[in-house]
Amino acid sequence: QVQLVESGGRLVQAGASLSVSCAASGRTFSTLDMAWFRQTPGKGREFVGGIERRSSNTYYGSAVKGRFTISEDNPKNTVYLQMNNLKPEDTAVYYCAADLFCVSDYDEYDYWGQGTQVTVSS
Repeated sequence: QVQLVESGGRLVQAGASLSVSCAASGRTFSTLDMAWFRQTPGKGREFVGGIERRSSNTYYGSAVKGRFTISEDNPKNTVYLQMNNLKPEDTAVYYCAADLFCVSDYDEYDYWGQGTQVTVSS
């Protein structure tokens, strides 16, 4: 089993930066790829980005590419999502997910955190 706990979400103004984190425990963290998704009411979960743990390769959704960055801290079993130049349309609940492979389809992930709310005011 893997437990994921997100933190760091809050209200910020448009143009601001914010970092949210995902702390993992349980199964060996380094064997699983990690991803971030976001969801707004009435919509499905959107792929924000992911990181392959063995190669540290990162991937990003088109809506955030160039503004968001995913990084990892292996000793802390933590993955971070650094969000720059935030826009009101980035407002969502942000979830981290883990599984064997980094893919953009949320159905492929078995492990999920509880989510953290990010709100961007205009």
